[in-house]
Amino acid sequence: MDKEALQALLRERRGRIAPEDHGLVRPSRQGRRAPGLTQSQIDQLLHRTYGTFNRLETGAYPNPPEDLLRDVARLLAFTEHEWTSLWLYAVHRRPPYPLHQRSGTEVPRAWQDVVEGQSHMAYINDQSWRVLAHNQAFAEMFPRREVPQNTMRWMTLHPEARTVLAGWQEHWVPMILPQMRAAVAALPHDETLGELEADILADPVVGPLYEAGGGAYVHPDGDERPLLHPVRGPGWVSLCSAEPLASPRARLMVLVFRAGERSGPTRRPMLRAG
Repeated sequence: MDKEALQALLRERRGRIAPEDHGLVRPSRQGRRAPGLTQSQIDQLLHRTYGTFNRLETGAYPNPPEDLLRDVARLLAFTEHEWTSLWLYAVHRRPPYPLHQRSGTEVPRAWQDVVEGQSHMAYINDQSWRVLAHNQAFAEMFPRREVPQNTMRWMTLHPEARTVLAGWQEHWVPMILPQMRAAVAALPHDETLGELEADILADPVVGPLYEAGGGAYVHPDGDERPLLHPVRGPGWVSLCSAEPLASPRARLMVLVFRAGERSGPTRRPMLRAG
């Protein structure tokens, strides 16, 4: 536990919250009105035993429970950055889930410039595989240059995907479907994923493969797979995946295409610091 950093974070954030916004009175201290919520007011608002927040803020609460950290973060209007910092300072690990439900459904607008600045095919999808941004190179991957609204729906159910994604049943489906299952398990109340899963199960080809399960596969980063590019012809793509830190579960995908036969191993060597 990093007590000093934890105390600074919590003290600064509670100082920004006006007690009046929660129907409480701003306390007086040494003849002046102190800013923000007091520790005891936070206990009151969270229906916690007196002294609970004081123990957390001062670092006297070893291994604070997840629900306490969550409730404090939401009351103090934490950002995703602050939510991650809270976990790192209090329990030395990252949070098990994003704080805000919207975090996986939006990214800062600057990511559009990042995507458009790529020479390789690039796009960003949200937690449900809905496309949030893409570049022209990615649009050229589709025969009619029409980027689908949802890349997982296109990969699993659209007829043209079974041609463009060369070796679709051998090289793509065994990796795609476990990703879908993992997303549904992580986000059981996501309506987009629920509708997509129902459509996958109803498909005569993909449905039985999905029901069969198998494969512990949650992301494609580092994979190389065959692709029949409508413009550049047959080749292979290296799939590079990254997560915008301010938007957990959103994903930047960069597809590095190489025409012709694949040479070398399935996965390229790792980069390491000298």
